[in-house]
Amino acid sequence: MLQPADKAPAFKATDQDGKAHSLAAYKGQKVALYFYPQDDTETCTKQACGLRDNYALLQQKGIVLLGVSPDDEKKHKKFETKYSLPFPLLVDTDLALAKAYGVWAWKKFMGREYWGILRTTFLINEKGKIEHVIEKVISKTHAQQILDTWGL
Repeated sequence: MLQPADKAPAFKATDQDGKAHSLAAYKGQKVALYFYPQDDTETCTKQACGLRDNYALLQQKGIVLLGVSPDDEKKHKKFETKYSLPFPLLVDTDLALAKAYGVWAWKKFMGREYWGILRTTFLINEKGKIEHVIEKVISKTHAQQILDTWGL
């Protein structure tokens, strides 16, 4: 997995509306790139809704918020609409972003082992370097966790 001070891997991906996003487009801005396993599951929904409820504060602090999961555009759109999510959800069906950021990994849950997304957030500074990696995401209060980790 990437570490603080590493250059954030460049990416190009589309969101739930088919709009293109790239890391280069956000140069000069703080980016919180959060990886989550799946749309519309209990923990992922708590995380997304907590970020939604604090989105204005994140924006006020100059943070661009981008969610990433292996779900497709249609599933992202349904998730966005159902919970009124105001931020882009990037499509990563080929796992290119997850693999580039090192969050596609072997997991163990309730005695079952499988490949999946490690719930992780990368805080990328204005120069495109990773400043912080949040590996122990607290889903309900993740927005505050982002702000606290960045010292904002």
